[in-house]
Amino acid sequence: MKKNNLEKLNLTLYSETLKNGLQVYIVPKDNVNSIYATLTTKFGSINQEFVPINGKKMVKVPLGVAHFLEHKVFEQKSDKDPFNFYSERGCDANANTSNYKTTYLYSGPNFFDECINYLLDYVEAPYFTDENVEKEKGIIEQEISMYEDDPFFRLYNGLIHNTFIKHPIRYPISGKVSDIRKITKEDLYTCYNTFYHPANMFLIITGCVDPKKAIKIIRENQDKKKFEPFKPIKIKEYDEPNKVFKEREEISMDLEIPKVGIGYKIDCSKFKEDINLLKTYLSILFDIKTGATSVLNEQLKNLNLITNDLDFTMVNTDKHILISIMTETNDIDKVLNLIEKELSDLTISEQDLERKKKVRKSSCVFRSDSIYSINSKIMNNVMSYGKVILDNYKEIDKLNIKTMNNIIKNINLDNKSIYVITKS
Repeated sequence: MKKNNLEKLNLTLYSETLKNGLQVYIVPKDNVNSIYATLTTKFGSINQEFVPINGKKMVKVPLGVAHFLEHKVFEQKSDKDPFNFYSERGCDANANTSNYKTTYLYSGPNFFDECINYLLDYVEAPYFTDENVEKEKGIIEQEISMYEDDPFFRLYNGLIHNTFIKHPIRYPISGKVSDIRKITKEDLYTCYNTFYHPANMFLIITGCVDPKKAIKIIRENQDKKKFEPFKPIKIKEYDEPNKVFKEREEISMDLEIPKVGIGYKIDCSKFKEDINLLKTYLSILFDIKTGATSVLNEQLKNLNLITNDLDFTMVNTDKHILISIMTETNDIDKVLNLIEKELSDLTISEQDLERKKKVRKSSCVFRSDSIYSINSKIMNNVMSYGKVILDNYKEIDKLNIKTMNNIIKNINLDNKSIYVITKS
């Protein structure tokens, strides 16, 4: 087991890759009395077309299958239900699916041996039948309907859908009702057997845990199980154009204040920086320009044009980054004009950049006190970089105004989409 310091955070990272390929990361924290464990597979909503394990041809599964699979992994052949199991031991259990991953988790103070073994056991023991798959469809359809009634969900997903043309990131993570009705147990087993191999997964444990004891339990658990040799998974690549699918769309819903979002589709091929570094610079830039402490945000509030802070988000594929700015307002056109006016000049000062670097450093320290934030940091690092960044301060210090200015010169905000939700 490797041992590394998370520099300037007074934390130690223990890591090991097991014989079956499962990556394990452990960060003990003695000043808490709880443990947080996450087991993640690199399988998310965008993995719709791929070559299955032991297959030769690309297959296409229904949209929403990763989220559906997340639900069904909790189904056990025995009567032992994961939620009841953890609840009986004073723990919380859950799972979530994103564009790129699916994570199963639990948190609690006691019964570590039982709880970590059970997390590995239930996730690694799929039980799908025609009957339990059909039963789940109704549950997920209700969940989708609930989301469809949420204006900000509609706004966010509407922007993504209208920005991208070919890439499956344009579709909701849960899929649509029509997609869910197509899913079969065979689809679930195809995805599970391909993506839920230990070599495509990683386990993170943070909190009041003994690393040596933990890794011994995990090794013994995995050594009892047999897995086929892992082969790299071939996933379809999409030739996504730079233009947007739809430049503007308006819908109406039952709401008090209209909602509006503007999304900018940025072509990553115009930059020499890798996508992770590019995302860091763009995140800082648009935070300065449109974030909660920005001049624009303050101006809009002073003019009583927005009720809450501007909401700035970023999603990406391997070739494009979508920057979305969303808010609610009774004067949509005026707010859009002021946003575009602010973004017509992206120049920032070196002082602005240095201020944001200090904020990032303080955030590192603040987040290091939470076992959930530590876990999330490691998870994001593994998904983005394939490793854990041991010295965030060093990476932040590398950020400089020269690189920022070079990036600003190459930013093209012409490819944009506007999504409006008015009162019905």
